[in-house]
Amino acid sequence: MPEERTRVEPGAGAGADAADQHALPDLTDIEAVNNTIADVEQVVLGAPRRYTSGQVADLVGVPLDEARRLWRGLGFADFGPARAFTDADVAALKHLRELTESGLLPATVAAQFVRSVGQTMARFAEWQTEAWVEYIGNELTGSRSEQVVTTAGDVMLELEPLVIYAWRRHLAAASSRAMQGLTDPQTVGQSLAVGFADLVGFTRLSRNLEEAELGRLVQTFEDTAVDVIAEQGGRLVKTLGDEVLFVTFSPDSAVELGLRLVEAMAQEEVLPALRVGIAYGHVLSRMGDVFGTTVNLASRLTALGPKDAVVVDRELAAALEGDNRYELHPMWRRPVRGLGLVEPWTVCRPGTLLPDPLGTTGG
Repeated sequence: MPEERTRVEPGAGAGADAADQHALPDLTDIEAVNNTIADVEQVVLGAPRRYTSGQVADLVGVPLDEARRLWRGLGFADFGPARAFTDADVAALKHLRELTESGLLPATVAAQFVRSVGQTMARFAEWQTEAWVEYIGNELTGSRSEQVVTTAGDVMLELEPLVIYAWRRHLAAASSRAMQGLTDPQTVGQSLAVGFADLVGFTRLSRNLEEAELGRLVQTFEDTAVDVIAEQGGRLVKTLGDEVLFVTFSPDSAVELGLRLVEAMAQEEVLPALRVGIAYGHVLSRMGDVFGTTVNLASRLTALGPKDAVVVDRELAAALEGDNRYELHPMWRRPVRGLGLVEPWTVCRPGTLLPDPLGTTGG
């Protein structure tokens, strides 16, 4: 459990050494850390900060409001009158302007592209930084600072082409999936199997774990889920701490993915039990996320199943009829707020014993 901290009221401890109550920071260390931060930032940005937002707008040849709109589209805050921009920022803004004015894409689509890049890269950067902070620890002065700056430059050189490569491969895969979803011209949106995998009792468990232990648990859960989803040809839509959302094109691949998630998580001693809910139907995709009744139903199904089990909706159960790789067990029909009467089924491998298949959640 986190160590409890006692609040000290103003004036408490009169007569005690002031240094005991308020340890003054070492200004030399603060200056050294700030210098290291500036050095790393310059290595990452590739150039020193030279321009204000107004100067960038003038160099690009757009009104300041337009420059700020494009900047915000990438997810960045306004720096006001500070000299916060580099030559690379000027070049990027020129590219953005050319993209939106070229006619290659409608303005609304170009704006979506800009926002998608900003949101994706923001999360990517946060993820990288968390790993980076764990690596460098708390020491940012002396020889350690030189190592941090040097390593940052080396990592950038190696990572940048990998980012472009991964983007191209994912773009090819996403394009193929999109083309498959357009085979029926009468279909609005696309039919997908949508699944949620949720750790049982995570909120209660997290209250009893130290921060480092909780971090390891979440990391193990996400790493295992990502591996299984990728292996089975699914797409990880997003992670929500104790829950992952995934999609596949076919019902049987979704069920196989769900079962393998349960099996893989059961092998990790640090993880609690898992519940998986999967629904099949029309789905609306926007900005890499998925929306619609099918998504809501999959989320509700997750809460209805027993521990270490996969629960599916009636449509997916019907699609599995005759598939001898799986056994289906009906659960009690029940009303679900916003969705009406729901008919859930548990699905398992032949011969598997499930706790109370007719409907209790199993805790």
